[in-house]
Amino acid sequence: MMNKNSNLITWSSTYSVGIKSIDDQHKELINLVNDMYNHIPGDEKTERAYFKNVIHQIVEYVKTLFATEEKILLASKFPGYAEHKKAHDLFILTVIENIRDYEDGKKINLASFTYFLKDWILTHIAITDKQYFDYLKRIVIRKANSKSSFTREDIAC
Repeated sequence: MMNKNSNLITWSSTYSVGIKSIDDQHKELINLVNDMYNHIPGDEKTERAYFKNVIHQIVEYVKTLFATEEKILLASKFPGYAEHKKAHDLFILTVIENIRDYEDGKKINLASFTYFLKDWILTHIAITDKQYFDYLKRIVIRKANSKSSFTREDIAC
């Protein structure tokens, strides 16, 4: 059993992509994963009830986060958009498979699923999302007066 109120993931500035709205969404996703981590009870019945509730929150949150990121990447004509979207789609498919397994009555290992989320989130934020930060920063500096959906204030320059 985990220590109550401990964090599996601790937000750090190294995870910042420099866009406040995205960073705030990443922080909230990390909070949801930490909440899951603190609710791993070890017995299947309790885990299934908790999973049913929390998975819907995570799915809705991830949809919002990905839509925000993808909108910014499309608006900025980020050259790595297709690859980035592919990573989002693969993540969503994996989560959907876990939900289907749950709905089909298969045993859900909440601890394994929580660690999967942690690993994916940290890898995606720290590596994949960072790829667009420098690109966006250069665009915002170069086109300070553009009619972009994001502004200089949104990007930590």
